[in-house]
Amino acid sequence: MAEPRETAATPDTHRSPSAAKAGAGETGGRRVHPAWWVAAVAFVVLIGAAGFRATPGVFIDPLHQEFGWSRGGISFAISVNLLLYGLTAPFAAALMERYGIRRVVSCALLLISAGSGLTVFMTSQWQLVLCWGFLVGLGAGSMALAFAATVSGRWFVARRGLVTGILTAGGAAGNLVFLPLVALLVDGPGWRAAALAVSGCALAVVPLVLWLLRDRPEDLGVRPYGAGPEYVTPPPAPPGAARRTLRALGTAARSRVFWLLAVTFAICGASTNGLIGTHFVPGAHDHGMAIPVAASLLALIGIFDLIGTVFSGWLTDRYDPRKLLAVYYALRGLSLLLLPMLFSESVQPPMLFFVIFYGLDWVATVPPTIALCRDHFGGDGAVVFGWVLASHQLGAAVVAWGAGAVRDTTGSYDLAWMSAGVLCALAALMVMAIRAPDPAPPPSTAPPGALPASAPAAAPALVVEAAAGEPTAGDPVSGATGDATAGTVGAAEGDGPGPVAR
Repeated sequence: MAEPRETAATPDTHRSPSAAKAGAGETGGRRVHPAWWVAAVAFVVLIGAAGFRATPGVFIDPLHQEFGWSRGGISFAISVNLLLYGLTAPFAAALMERYGIRRVVSCALLLISAGSGLTVFMTSQWQLVLCWGFLVGLGAGSMALAFAATVSGRWFVARRGLVTGILTAGGAAGNLVFLPLVALLVDGPGWRAAALAVSGCALAVVPLVLWLLRDRPEDLGVRPYGAGPEYVTPPPAPPGAARRTLRALGTAARSRVFWLLAVTFAICGASTNGLIGTHFVPGAHDHGMAIPVAASLLALIGIFDLIGTVFSGWLTDRYDPRKLLAVYYALRGLSLLLLPMLFSESVQPPMLFFVIFYGLDWVATVPPTIALCRDHFGGDGAVVFGWVLASHQLGAAVVAWGAGAVRDTTGSYDLAWMSAGVLCALAALMVMAIRAPDPAPPPSTAPPGALPASAPAAAPALVVEAAAGEPTAGDPVSGATGDATAGTVGAAEGDGPGPVAR
């Protein structure tokens, strides 16, 4: 996957005096460039954001046993959490551009801390929806894709792709760190201790954010890491980022390709975050497996998620993304159909095989989906993917609630597992209905200065140029200036690496 390229030089009208004084990549005698400290804090924040959002799944059984609430009702709060997490993503970068990274991230952490901490006082189910659904959902969504893309884009010229990948991995690492620990607390002192631990962890990160996180390198009188003497501070993003986000949605919604991508990615969210991410632990517990053991298996999925996502990006550079998606969805559907037969009181080899495979396939769908957005929507491809990602979380939200309702009605999750398997098979067929992008025009053999016999159409040329990774006006991947929201999808959460240059 190609690293985003530095913005082309423009007249030095926006260069701050402090940046000019700093010199080429100078750090004022510091041995470590401040960009790495900012990246380190961002990594910690992203680990927390993913972990805070993912922990409600281990609370379903304890809340059901203590309050008698239905699993469908508890799952509704998780659905609201997932939905807001997705809907916040397209607008989060605009908030960071308007109010600054430090303010937005600090407020997001405070929302998570308040939402998790207040749950220990709840007595009614609507309070769970308010605390864990709205407060934690808004807080976690404000620190997901937009945060990773904004930090890597502002603070790094060299190693930008590497940093984006590392920050993206923070999502999977969050599950690895938090799920087993929270499950141990739930199984020991109880769910209230786990909720207070999440609240305390979120609150503890706030001072670190205020101390080390800065909005831009110019705030410290330095250039981004790897910037040379010719570096020019990009001008502020023009107003109206939110309007462009909505305008891109309106344009894409008139395309059949957009709806095929949105529906199939909604099925992706339904079968990952909505179903396995939320109900795997209580589903395994129904078969006698201890909650910490089940949570550890779910965390193990996160390890293989990292491997599968990177490998999928490599494949996307070389093969038709539609065919890759068809294979991913078909195999995922088959594994879900087999899952009800794999549960037992202890971990058996077939379950380990499922965990390894599902981890490899978890967000392997992200690189091909991003590639298709870039191929078909050109310079708006990243913004369009933000809305496709919102459909991912919408699907997750619907199934998170629906699977809980199925468990309440039938006494088992089997129907939920098998229904998701059928949906994945349908998604495999749908992605093959996406038309191939227009091919690149053949190279001209005319002598220099000669006019070609027929000029290629402007729109296909733009799509091909964007798909090839060339910068276009306002392209967030190339680093060119443009609307802030276009940078919200440089990496996916929960979910995968940034746009793949093909």
